[in-house]
Amino acid sequence: MTYVVAFFRAALRFLREADMVLLVISLISSIYGLILISSVVTNYTDAGEISVQIGAIVIGLFLFILFSYIDIDIIADKSRLLFLFSILFISTLLLWGGGAEEFGGQRAWLRFGNIGVQPAEITKVPFIIIIARMMVSFKERKALNSFISLLQILIIFVIMFGFILLVSQDAGTALVYFGILVIMMFAGDIKLRWFALGAAIILAMMPLIWDMLLTQRHRELLMAPFVPELVDPDQRGVLWQPSQSVEAIASGGFLGQGLGKGRLTQSGVIHAQYTDFIFSVAGEELGFVGCILIIILLFSLIIRCFYVGIKSNNPLGMLVCIGVAGMFITHTIENIGMALGYLPVIGITLPFFSYGGSSIVTCFAAMGIVSGIKMRPKPVRFRNL
Repeated sequence: MTYVVAFFRAALRFLREADMVLLVISLISSIYGLILISSVVTNYTDAGEISVQIGAIVIGLFLFILFSYIDIDIIADKSRLLFLFSILFISTLLLWGGGAEEFGGQRAWLRFGNIGVQPAEITKVPFIIIIARMMVSFKERKALNSFISLLQILIIFVIMFGFILLVSQDAGTALVYFGILVIMMFAGDIKLRWFALGAAIILAMMPLIWDMLLTQRHRELLMAPFVPELVDPDQRGVLWQPSQSVEAIASGGFLGQGLGKGRLTQSGVIHAQYTDFIFSVAGEELGFVGCILIIILLFSLIIRCFYVGIKSNNPLGMLVCIGVAGMFITHTIENIGMALGYLPVIGITLPFFSYGGSSIVTCFAAMGIVSGIKMRPKPVRFRNL
């Protein structure tokens, strides 16, 4: 009887104090995404993707609830273990990663039958917590803008970024880490002079990155939107997907051709359209209205993360919320940009909408952490900051 009472008390506390706005928008987005995925896969696959996506949503809901109850400060205090876990988890790809011939040159997934787990996707959340903890620790010591402090932060980033590129050849996911870092540092009171210096260093190192870390496939994908005549003159290679995606979106008009009635979507000419190019499904079958609804839902999640972070009055919580928002901003801009043909096709999902168990689980877990930050008062050690 005591356990039953405790359960109901915990449930009431969750309903009363958790961020139900985030939960509702996340559920609406994932269900909307499931509808779009169903429209694509039912005609030319065994529709096993639908079962995987539903399972991921269920697991994601559990993680949202779980992380709503876990104190972010307790997790952040284990940042060294989080970093070790991240490196070891990504390292498993060296032994059990999906073959390059199967994933277009990438070794980014661990395969368990029909289920794939993407370690670098899951470790985005630990990365956010690690960087937030470091920045808060340096700020407590009044050393956030010192060269040594910034160097330590950059070393963690470079290790993660380089490790993902070298182990999995997943440039798209690695670039998300860069977007998260820049947004967190910008929001964390890093002086603008350091951004200028960082930009200069990146420009100076670009030839090295271009020649040593990026494959020929990556170079073609990055150049395609800007110099297509040099990379793909007949548009049958790296430009095929984005060109078909643009055509699908343009053909949808204001209200679309109807769910399950899109000519290009239902013909299956856009390879794996239910993953990176799910936005084109909405554009063709639900039109401008369907696309705007996606943007509104994702924009609402991003704004809500910023709002919770600012209202938390907790430096660590604020930075974690901003890091989560940064993750969603980077994913959204890049995914929609490549669907519209303006940005390189580098394999980035649209949060909550694209097919992918790792992506869905990570998104719900991240939202749960933000919800948990909303549920807790400012820690004692931060009240004088």
